[in-house]
Amino acid sequence: MPAPVPPFTRETAIQKIRMAEDGWNSRDPQRVAQAYTPDSRWRNRAEFLHGREEIIAFLTRKWAKEIEYRLIKELWAYDGNHIAVRFAYESRDDSGNWFRSYGNENWEFDDEGLMRVRLASINDVPIKESERKYHWPLGRRPDDHPGLSDLGL
Repeated sequence: MPAPVPPFTRETAIQKIRMAEDGWNSRDPQRVAQAYTPDSRWRNRAEFLHGREEIIAFLTRKWAKEIEYRLIKELWAYDGNHIAVRFAYESRDDSGNWFRSYGNENWEFDDEGLMRVRLASINDVPIKESERKYHWPLGRRPDDHPGLSDLGL
């Protein structure tokens, strides 16, 4: 199935979001970077990135620190070549401390469907291991696993 391109409909925006979620859950920086334009611009928390090479370096650092990373994304809004998502992911650090990170992203795409702008705001909340809600094996979230709204997040 070809990747959706702008202008997005509700259905194609949801498809694009799931493709992004699946990519990030692969924790493969090279694979993920291919979804962005070569000159893509990011704001991720307080970091500003430009281009695929910086994205790959950032994701490599991220997933070295955020162990057992599992992510769920959900549509917030869409219009033309823009999509807004909310997300939550769970991960632990190398000391075994668990976190749930909540955030919002604003995306802008080029005509071929590659993301050229990603603006992310994220907050981390320490959680107990017993409070985790994401228990699927590492990798793609199973189709029957609840989404954010279903989980009350």
